[in-house]
Amino acid sequence: MKLELDASLGIPLTDQIVGAVRQWLTTREARIGTKLPSIRQLAADHGISRFPVIEAYDRLVSLGLIDSRRGSGFYVAERRFAPPELTVVDSHLVEDVVGPVWKTNHFGPDMLRLGDGLTPEDWRDTEGLSFAIRQLARTDPSSLIDYSTPLGYAPLREQVAMRLMPLGIHVDPGNIMLTNGASQALDLVIRYMLKPGDTVFIEDPAYYNLLGLLRISGVQVVGIPRTRHGLDIDVLEAKLREYRPKVFFVNTVFHNPTGTTMSPPNAFRVLQLARQHGVTLIEDDVFADFQTEPTDRLATLDQLESVIYIGGFSKTLSGSLRVGYLVAGPTAIRHMADIKTLTSITASRFAESLVSSMLERGAYRKYLERLRRHLAESLSGTLQRLESSGWEVFGPPVGGQFLWARVPRIDDSQKLSKFAERFGIGIAPGQAFHADQRDTPWLRINIAHADEPRAIEFFREAALAEELMSPSQRLSMTTGSMTSAVS
Repeated sequence: MKLELDASLGIPLTDQIVGAVRQWLTTREARIGTKLPSIRQLAADHGISRFPVIEAYDRLVSLGLIDSRRGSGFYVAERRFAPPELTVVDSHLVEDVVGPVWKTNHFGPDMLRLGDGLTPEDWRDTEGLSFAIRQLARTDPSSLIDYSTPLGYAPLREQVAMRLMPLGIHVDPGNIMLTNGASQALDLVIRYMLKPGDTVFIEDPAYYNLLGLLRISGVQVVGIPRTRHGLDIDVLEAKLREYRPKVFFVNTVFHNPTGTTMSPPNAFRVLQLARQHGVTLIEDDVFADFQTEPTDRLATLDQLESVIYIGGFSKTLSGSLRVGYLVAGPTAIRHMADIKTLTSITASRFAESLVSSMLERGAYRKYLERLRRHLAESLSGTLQRLESSGWEVFGPPVGGQFLWARVPRIDDSQKLSKFAERFGIGIAPGQAFHADQRDTPWLRINIAHADEPRAIEFFREAALAEELMSPSQRLSMTTGSMTSAVS
């Protein structure tokens, strides 16, 4: 086995050895059972220390590429496992839980995820996160290995309580439970409050992951139309008389997917009706930190009598950290903490401590200021691009990450979703955000990716593509052109 190693390349010798051996394993020389040079021999042949060889061989054993035989040495493994192909999610599960519309959208890694909830990597504070990780490893090594508590890391819960005060939500840290992202918070609420056959209200459209969680819980889902200023109060009143829902899931600020914000009069009326009919409101406020000037929430008006409040840091700081939180009355928190302990023991002590460190040092506050500037610039630019391309925006929103938009002459967003693939763009059809999976012309657009050249081209070409129109629309367009020509 001949390896080419060069200490002057700036690449760790361990990585060079692993790479070179992996390359050698693809040759005919590397038959199953072939013995590799000993650690001492390989180090001597290349004039290097034994330590990088030891580490490289150990890594190759872990990868299943070579076998270690005690007292004998290292050999080419009998079974070499290729890395699994990238998959998004099991298609049958997606079809059963989210619906057949979503099944066609298994986007590859090179596609522009124009409708996803992620912000670009270069917007994130990766440098601040790296510094916090190193500091945490030095000052609190137990956070790398210990469990958290059922309620979560106490200093972070105290910081969350302080961060809620500007929103007018005054709560004791004992009424806050940290979760593995806001998704776990939603799941805990569903497990605690609902049983199969119960009726729940959601906004229409709504966050598709919430729709999936509700479907697998076996509850009856009733949609209440979301307007540009909040909920359709007339429909809400009628549905409350018709049904007896236990809970109502609501986004007040920067609604997902429309990006709109509930007006104060609308929020007050929703809360009034919920109290009148004994409905618990679940206020999902994961985009709170995108807002520059805080506005009242349902939890502000209610102070947790009829509202359970959900927030988190995954949408802003890091999707990998998965830190969310639940704010509720003491009885609800106690029961949901028990459910959390049974289903996941605790959330990540490391992630909780890391977020706490970012908040304590002021790094998160400075990062949010930059993030909000990015979003404001992107929102302004995206609205201009869509308008100039002939799109219509629902709202429009005054901030946040999402737009709900359509091309007026196209009645089915599945056509737009399929058309987007030609431009290397993955975007979910709007049907995925409706409980009944009905046809809709609307799409959710993440403004953080809307200035990409592929997105700009897609916006322009989609508005011009006659193939996306229905036959009647094409006929109407042709008739209109002929009428104009005659005139």
